[in-house]
Amino acid sequence: MKTVIGLMSGTSMDGVDASLIETDGESLIKIKGSLNVPYEESFKLELIENISNKKISSQTELKLTRFHADAVSKLIEKENLIKSHIDLIGFHGQTIHHDPDNQITIQMGDGDLLAKLCDIDVVNDFRSNDVLNGGQGAPLVPLFHQAIIGDLPKPFMILNVGGVANVSWVDEMDEVSAFDSGPGNALIDDFMYQRTGSRMDQNGYLALSGKVNSKVLNTLMENPFFEMKGPKSLDRNHFDSSPVFELSDADAAATLCAFTAEAVRKSISHFQNSPSLCAVSGGGRKNKAIIRELEKRLETKVSTTEEFGWEGDYLESQAFAYLAVRSVKGLPLSLPSTTGVSKPVSGGTLHPKGV
Repeated sequence: MKTVIGLMSGTSMDGVDASLIETDGESLIKIKGSLNVPYEESFKLELIENISNKKISSQTELKLTRFHADAVSKLIEKENLIKSHIDLIGFHGQTIHHDPDNQITIQMGDGDLLAKLCDIDVVNDFRSNDVLNGGQGAPLVPLFHQAIIGDLPKPFMILNVGGVANVSWVDEMDEVSAFDSGPGNALIDDFMYQRTGSRMDQNGYLALSGKVNSKVLNTLMENPFFEMKGPKSLDRNHFDSSPVFELSDADAAATLCAFTAEAVRKSISHFQNSPSLCAVSGGGRKNKAIIRELEKRLETKVSTTEEFGWEGDYLESQAFAYLAVRSVKGLPLSLPSTTGVSKPVSGGTLHPKGV
């Protein structure tokens, strides 16, 4: 068993999630603690500029890496540990550009610097080897999801609604499949910022006051991505939300929530059986309008991850701690059924402390 910290800065760009787990990188997982360190608004704007330019600014990368080091220190202090108790850090970094069809996936974050700052071995660059072997490079969390689902009734689906939404599906034979299903919170968050100056529709209250415009929703669903079967993945800025601009704020928010849910329904329609359960993780599980639309559109019970004893805000950071151990052991991080990679492949780059 290794004691590992996982770090995740997702497509919603709201801050760093840090999780402490003990794991063998296979079936044994003990969750020990987590915390979130939010980004300042000025730093979010820096990240948005890097994403818009599809390039990494060395100055922004330095800030990002130091920010992650601070999150590690705060988590160690919170759990009353010392650095020598930590074997490894799994450092996802910030996705700046993701275009697997052209074998491009760019995550910002300096693994060498983080290892020096924390004096702990670091694994980062989890996606590149998958992409180089013909995979989508995402989603990478399904093997962790498969491990925590364990003996629960199957088929079982975990739907992570971050900036982009992705599905992990474990069937009756305990085989795992995965894919990005479509938009998550990114379109809603961006719309809210443009229209109201708020970074999100808190709890989906604005959307709940509006009505879904079926005509606009159908237009949004015409994107060819939805005709593709998984594995498939998305960049944060893949979809164009301009069709909702003609709507009121409330109706636009409601329609974008319906878009997230309808994309999930469409993406899982090729499976023969509906899942026994759907557990929703990520920030989207707190949006009551998204949950309402999922309940309307899916032929299954929709729950949040908390109902299974899982921390919905921290599954991804826990997953990258788990994947870091798999990386150093040379175990697969992805499968043909999860990313479309040509064969099961490991990945990640190890940055030893003090080197």
